[in-house]
Amino acid sequence: MGHIKVKDYEGLVRDTKSNAIVNTQSSEYEVYISRIQKRKEHSDQIRSVVKEVNILKQELIEIKGLIKEVLKK
Repeated sequence: MGHIKVKDYEGLVRDTKSNAIVNTQSSEYEVYISRIQKRKEHSDQIRSVVKEVNILKQELIEIKGLIKEVLKK
């Protein structure tokens, strides 16, 4: 399998068999994976906060109902 260096781009080569551009710098791949992981963690945090807010909303509705019942007596 042969590779041809991509002009003006350090670390990029063209695979002569598949014609694909391949990044040969593993540090850039690690940065990419790290960004994906951070995005996933951020999404998980947002989901968790939304779940907590929904629980608090439901509890508030229950509290309001109980207060209304007490005030009726």
